[in-house]
This record gives sequence, C-alpha cells and structure tokens, in this order.
Amino acid sequence: MISLVSSLLLSLTGIVAGIIGALTGLGGAVIITPVLSILFGVPLEYAAGASLVATIATSSGSAVAYIKDKVTNIRIGMSLEIATTAGAIFGALAAAFVYSHNLAYLIFIAFGSALLLSIYPTLKNRNFQKKNKPDHSTEVFQLRGSYYDKAEKKTIAYSGVRWWLGEGIMFIAGTLSGLLGVGSGVLKVLAMDSGMRLPIKVSTATSNFMIGVTAVTGSAIYWGLGYIRPFLVTPVIIGVLIGAAIGTRIMQQQQGSKVRTLFIIILAIISVEMILKGLGIA
Repeated sequence: MISLVSSLLLSLTGIVAGIIGALTGLGGAVIITPVLSILFGVPLEYAAGASLVATIATSSGSAVAYIKDKVTNIRIGMSLEIATTAGAIFGALAAAFVYSHNLAYLIFIAFGSALLLSIYPTLKNRNFQKKNKPDHSTEVFQLRGSYYDKAEKKTIAYSGVRWWLGEGIMFIAGTLSGLLGVGSGVLKVLAMDSGMRLPIKVSTATSNFMIGVTAVTGSAIYWGLGYIRPFLVTPVIIGVLIGAAIGTRIMQQQQGSKVRTLFIIILAIISVEMILKGLGIA
C-alpha cells in the first residue's frame, strides 16, 4: 500500500503526463516511467507496466475529443497500425537474440541518435504543408481529410503523401517497442508529420488514437507477468484522464507551430535519454 501523499503525487504526475501526452501524441510513458523509477523508487518493470496502462488512459481520454472534432484521421491510423503491430511481433521475436548477444545498448544509441538527427528536418520543414502536393498513394489510400482549427479559426484541408514511408517508419517503431519496451509514439508522430507530411495536429491526434491500440497488447503481457500493480496504477490513471482532458482543450486552442515546438523539445529529451541509457549513464 502507498500513503495518501504518495497517491496525490502520483495523480499529479499523471496529470502532467496526460497533458503532455495529449498535446504531443507521445502517451505518458516519457514522463511516468522516469518519475516512478527515479523519484518514487519503483522497479522499472512496474513503472513500465503503469506507463502502458497510463498510455491507454491517455489515448482513451484524448481520442474521443479528437475524433469528435474530426482532427483524428481514423483511416490513416488503422492502416498504419498494421505495420506497427507487425513490427512489434518481429521485435518481440528478435528480443532474445538481441539480449543474448548484449546488443541492446547499440540499439538504444542508434535509436537516440536517429531521433536527435530528425530534429533539424522537423524544425526546418515546419511550413511544408503549404508546399505539399498529393502523390499516387494519396489517391490509392485516400490520405485526405479536413478539420476545423480553433486556433486558426478556419477549416484546414490536407493531403498526405508517401504512405509507404509512413508504413516503413511505423514498422520500425513497432520493432523498437517490441525489442526495448519503449514507447513508439514519437516515431508515430514523425512518420505522419515528416514522413507523410500531415499537419502536426492531425499527426498528434492520430498518434493518440493509435498508441492506445498498441499499448493494450503490451499491458496484457505485463499483467500476465504480474508487473501491473493496481494500487500504483489507479492514482496515475486518475491523473492521466484529467490531464488528457486538459491537454486536448489546450491543443485545440494552440497554433500548430507551438504544438510542433513542444514536440521537438520532448523529442530532444527522449533522444538524449536513449543515448545516455545506451552508454550506461542513465
């Protein structure tokens, strides 16, 4: 059991994670896992289990609002989820080889470095949507949509491109998730934002929809292994649901450039964290 003060702190952590997760499409793992393991001294496997459940809560809390406002593109999300799931299966099967040969640190370093290098083009191409032209995959997979941007006070119509690139990045995201047990929300957003050139709000909203589906599988496995503790997860979920509701409201009122800036900041933090973890420093 945990004290009332600890429960309140866990709920507060969940609120912060829910807000950031809803805003960026990354889920709450980037906040919850390090806070639980470092500040609360929770073993990593239990912290990861709580983060997976919190990711489902973030997705549930934000997906409904984003779908209602038609910011989420369900067609694109479901088509990309196939690649993510396939990658997760491949990653899980390859995990035994990776860990038996002590190669995990190389993957962490490579993953972190790749994310770090992706910051520049993501920042440079912040206005790419104005130059975007539909391609063959746009027509075949109907990568089109529109939503009313409350910050811009106008309807934004968009056309995605390079579906094949989005699928490829999603497969890598699923593979890394299966191999390392890391959240793949960051790559989901990059696949749609930089790869398929969807608006950043559509990318984050659709990622929020997708991460819940991905996290369900991982949560089921962690539950079977006994790594999900109800007394630890419950206050976190309560906070996440509150934070996700707040985050969706904030995101809808913000300029896309501000959402992208926040995403880039979180991306930089994750990149450094991955590299340090691979080097055995973090």
